[in-house]
Amino acid sequence: MTRLTGQERAIYVQNMFTRIARRYDLMNRLMTGGQDIRWRKQVIQLARLKPQACLLDLGTGTGDLAREAAAQFPRAQVIAADFTFEMMRVGQKNSALNFSSADALQLPFQESTFDAVVSGFLMRNVIDLQKVLQEQYRVLKQGGRIVILDTTRPKKNLLSPFIWLHMHVVIPLLGRVLTGSSDAYRYLPETTEGFVTAENMASRMAAAEFRKVGYERLMFGTIAIHWGEK
Repeated sequence: MTRLTGQERAIYVQNMFTRIARRYDLMNRLMTGGQDIRWRKQVIQLARLKPQACLLDLGTGTGDLAREAAAQFPRAQVIAADFTFEMMRVGQKNSALNFSSADALQLPFQESTFDAVVSGFLMRNVIDLQKVLQEQYRVLKQGGRIVILDTTRPKKNLLSPFIWLHMHVVIPLLGRVLTGSSDAYRYLPETTEGFVTAENMASRMAAAEFRKVGYERLMFGTIAIHWGEK
């Protein structure tokens, strides 16, 4: 699965998320012990929005980050964008978000549109990481902020065997039981271990001309939140 590249990988990812859309949120709660709720709150806080700001939740899935932004800033304009229709359809049942179909490689928005662009577990799935960062930079206003929540390659430590067991045994088993799609949840550890390190992500953000780049590792080093400014 992780050997797929280009459009073939994009199609695989889109089909995979279509299959697991109904149970996606439940799996996130179980895989993280509910910590993903707290991480999303932190992402929106790091976006540093003003009350009537305009925010893009890119790769929104079922809209968890967009809903959190709307809850924290009820007067803000929040756009929830994804390229998997089924994920957005499931999300629409839970709230009346402003969903938009969008490819992260070629966003259908004008330059300098948003005060913040946030994403949750998007970046490891894209086929051109640098291009996606550049597109987010393009649609941000000057002084606008990017905040990225995603998995990251964990450093070796005493907990490494337990992390491996959770990622390669527990998560695929849960995925098979709850979604009937264990391959989708084998994809998660494979892409996490094959993804860039938190340090490399920060370097790539700087290469895309973001400034004041920073990050924080979470969940034993398997998750990171990155932020920066245009």
